[in-house]
Amino acid sequence: MATANTPDFNKVLYAPLAEIDPEVKNIIDKETWRQLTGLELIASENLTSRAAMEANGSILTNKYSEGLPNARYYGGNEYVDELEILCRKRALQAFNLDPAKWGVNVQPYSGSTANFAALTALIQPNDRLMGLGLPDGGHLTHGYYTAKKKMTASSIYFQSFPYSIVPDTGLIDYPKLEATAKVFKPRLIICGASAYPRDWDYEHLKKIATQEGAWLMADIAHTSGLVAAAELKNPFDYCDVVTTTTHKTLRGPRAGLIFFRKDLENAKDLEKRVNEAVFPACQGGPHNNTIAAIATALKQVADPSWKAYAKQVIANARALADALVAHGYKLQTGGTDNHLVLWDLRPIGLTGSKVEKVCDFMGITINKNAVSGDASAQVPGGIRLGTSALTSRDMREDDIKQVAEFLHRAVQISLVLQKEAGSKLLKDFARVATTPEEGKVGHQQVKALRDEVQAFAQKFPLPGVETANFKKPEGLHEYF
Repeated sequence: MATANTPDFNKVLYAPLAEIDPEVKNIIDKETWRQLTGLELIASENLTSRAAMEANGSILTNKYSEGLPNARYYGGNEYVDELEILCRKRALQAFNLDPAKWGVNVQPYSGSTANFAALTALIQPNDRLMGLGLPDGGHLTHGYYTAKKKMTASSIYFQSFPYSIVPDTGLIDYPKLEATAKVFKPRLIICGASAYPRDWDYEHLKKIATQEGAWLMADIAHTSGLVAAAELKNPFDYCDVVTTTTHKTLRGPRAGLIFFRKDLENAKDLEKRVNEAVFPACQGGPHNNTIAAIATALKQVADPSWKAYAKQVIANARALADALVAHGYKLQTGGTDNHLVLWDLRPIGLTGSKVEKVCDFMGITINKNAVSGDASAQVPGGIRLGTSALTSRDMREDDIKQVAEFLHRAVQISLVLQKEAGSKLLKDFARVATTPEEGKVGHQQVKALRDEVQAFAQKFPLPGVETANFKKPEGLHEYF
């Protein structure tokens, strides 16, 4: 205990954040305000529950627990073991999996680390793998590389060859994939994507993998919540390993899961290989607070209301797609089967970078995204939109049609700004969007739409926040 002559160096451990670190508290408040007053349309984001946030911010963050339940390298893990076993059980229940046939590792820190751990378990360095190419909607961790550089660990440590979509339809080219696999002879085929608006033919993929003696792995990071609700095809019927994030359509904290078959005749040790690939091969002690939040999110997935949520996510995505098509815009594949829409802006002469930027000014959060045929991921010709987060704010089809109208107006304003900028540079585009200049109208149009978006967004609840009592914080980035 501190005395009059010795400082109480533990005093900081008991005071609230607002008292100890008002700067960080202000930043958190500003981000809360941004989410409350904006429209979140990034397909890889969602709004987790208050309960999951409470679990993620719990005292479990204090505990180290390297190893697996009942086989830890530290003492004091009896309750952490109980938690991790519960989380595993709920993960299997969420996807209606038989624990005699499937197991799961709930320790990965993210989807990317889950994928690399899965690759470490399944194949050897320099083995061959095939995944959907990034410009066609695939993910960086599925073997992406460019002509000049191997971009991620999956292409640095393994030999990868991408498969593609049919340019005219935007759909996976399964016959070409099958023909390429006969020549390339992969040890692993990865299915799943980060920007593909349609479902997958897992049966066909299993046939191809079997023909080539390859593993089949599904990365359902984007669609796992919809798969759990049985609104999309089930990869567990055909795949050897299934990975997912927990924060997208699954609406949990930011983390990853690896599901693995336990009943394979040719790989009785797959469970051991996956577990050892996670720890000690690819990461250290698990984040027990995050595992608690995963368990809480998975309990919510088991509730009957989850299927209604998943149905609404898809209904909202289709409403968004239909509204954009009605305005004459081009969408890759012409629509969607899941939570996302990929909008091709090239026919109207805009880049995804410019539309993302102007939408940021308006409080609409989207991301630029490559569309089939793009040469640059930094200046792509499209944007990706998702409806998971807006559905979590209780939006329905009529609300989404209003969001589509905002997006239409944002694009039309972008065309005005592009003309007023007088150059192709993004910095000039941003300047005319945020700075009043005589004889130019784009700036005022951006500001007016920003005000409408903020008023509209605040009509809807924000999970985990008592919005009625939340005040506008100081120090916000004011573009106008």
